[in-house]
Amino acid sequence: MRTDGSKTLVILAAGIGSRFGGGVKQLEPVGPSGELIIDYSVHDAIEAGFGKIIFIIRHDIEQDFRERIGDRIERICKSINVQVEYAYQELDMYVDKVPDGRVKPWGTGHAVLCASYKINTPFAVINADDYYGKEGFLKAAGFLETDKYALVGYTLRNTLSDNGGVTRGICSVAEGKVVGIQETRNIIKTSNEAEADGTVIDPDSIVSMNFWCYPSSFIEYLRCGFDEFISNMSDPIKDEFLLPIIADKMIKEGTEYSVLRSEDHWFGVTYKADREPVVESFRNLYSQGVYRTDLYGDLG
Repeated sequence: MRTDGSKTLVILAAGIGSRFGGGVKQLEPVGPSGELIIDYSVHDAIEAGFGKIIFIIRHDIEQDFRERIGDRIERICKSINVQVEYAYQELDMYVDKVPDGRVKPWGTGHAVLCASYKINTPFAVINADDYYGKEGFLKAAGFLETDKYALVGYTLRNTLSDNGGVTRGICSVAEGKVVGIQETRNIIKTSNEAEADGTVIDPDSIVSMNFWCYPSSFIEYLRCGFDEFISNMSDPIKDEFLLPIIADKMIKEGTEYSVLRSEDHWFGVTYKADREPVVESFRNLYSQGVYRTDLYGDLG
């Protein structure tokens, strides 16, 4: 295994788990030895060659996060020469004044902006509570060497929950490039298809799972874009500055986003009832030899 300090993984762990029914869903154990979903993302990223990990969290969950996973991952990463750093997303960052009544975070684009002072290399961004599989990290690590834009795309049927609707960015793709992203809410499984609010969706559609590859120059675009977002908000209580919406705007302006297709199955704890199927899915991955019992033991 050879890590590369010029490749950074940014992990979004500051979001409020509104659909999870209370608690911090990123900190739910799912592996046979109490591993969290984040453990597998960190492992797979390091295995693929990433040399720096940035966790974006909130100050109010910092103690729990460090106790449950952060301190442990820092110790492991230090032993294999991988950097771990923290950035914090708070409502008052990069705004002159928080609108009265605003509680909701400003969104994933704002989260990355909050980590911008830590980022000086091409980087990938993922959610903390999604399992992406190894293929996506391998493709992302290779692509970052081009210093261009991409999303790691998944097949919709491989990303649905058995326990309720999910939000996915449905991608229109032509010649390996994204030509549009439609953020679609409440997508549910049906007998052999998928639908959202009664509209049938092709289950073989490519979707964004918020796994992005960016050149370091994206940070300046975010700074300008967030100022524009704040100036043009229609609902200062609920509007969000989201990476898929930012990407769609950039694509319309002429920026190319490549699609790095992964056939791996996503899983995550969107709802409390998802946890047991996710635990079973990890058991299967171990039985198939995808992971070792001592998860990080193959990285030394």
